Amino acid sequence: MTGQTQAIPQSLRYAYFPGCVAQGACRELYQSTAALTTVLGIELVELKKATCCGSGTYKEDSQLLEDTVNARNIALAEGLNLPLLTHCSTCQGVIGHVDERLKEAQVKHPEYLEQVNGFLTQQGCSPYQGTTEVKHLLWALVGDYGLDTLKAKVTRPLTGLNCAAFYGCYLLRAQKHLPFDDPYQPESMENLFRAVGASPVYYRGRTQCCGWPLSSYATEQAFQMAGGHLQEAIAQGADCLVTPCPLCHLNLDSRQPEIAKVLGQSLNIPILHLPQLVGLALGIAPQALGLHRHVVKTQVFLEKLGL
Repeated sequence: MTGQTQAIPQSLRYAYFPGCVAQGACRELYQSTAALTTVLGIELVELKKATCCGSGTYKEDSQLLEDTVNARNIALAEGLNLPLLTHCSTCQGVIGHVDERLKEAQVKHPEYLEQVNGFLTQQGCSPYQGTTEVKHLLWALVGDYGLDTLKAKVTRPLTGLNCAAFYGCYLLRAQKHLPFDDPYQPESMENLFRAVGASPVYYRGRTQCCGWPLSSYATEQAFQMAGGHLQEAIAQGADCLVTPCPLCHLNLDSRQPEIAKVLGQSLNIPILHLPQLVGLALGIAPQALGLHRHVVKTQVFLEKLGL
């Protein structure tokens, strides 16, 4: 019937945790996620009151601090009766692991969960109940939306484009249980590339650390680590790297000129956020995906697609 909007299935509604980096240094990730989910009919209810996950640093001072802060984030999603969705591998690893730990505490260490919830209630926050799940955008696309459904939405197949995945270590190995993939031999991103018409490129560094955690105190070693991954991908014929982690993107894109200086070699390989690549295949304009915001220019990459 004309004039009616189609209801979004409950399985495609999420409590959206954008994270800090996507709202700051990688604003194009926030922009491209919004563009992609709109086209796919995925509803994001942004958690405006959420706080930084801590990026793994809170636990250096206190595990209880990390658990309490992120129990609050999860409880915000529970209050909406929705899964918590993030597009950041680091946020997924940290919040997802906290969720696993607290669900285990419900059974084995209820006194610990009572301590966490005690701090939350003191501050007027809802307690953690363990009634939802933490899910990365990649898992939502692969597991909830489905690659066959996504493939049917493609209007601009990325034929001839060679894409190298860079998963980031937090996405793969921070949690005990990984949905839809193997933590050491993953294929979810490569399968996603195939669904949008691109060809996956395999190289050793795709499942390793980008070097970001080292960069504040061992900068040259971090750049050598990142540079080695970029060199491997280039040697295997990659036109671009695609990452589901904005921190990996910052290290591999914004610092790529510095990495090249350390290596003494030009690199110049574009680093895309996951929703940017998928968005291109769905016909979304490069400008709407924020591809003009990158340090490593994406023009040559886009020209290969005829854009």
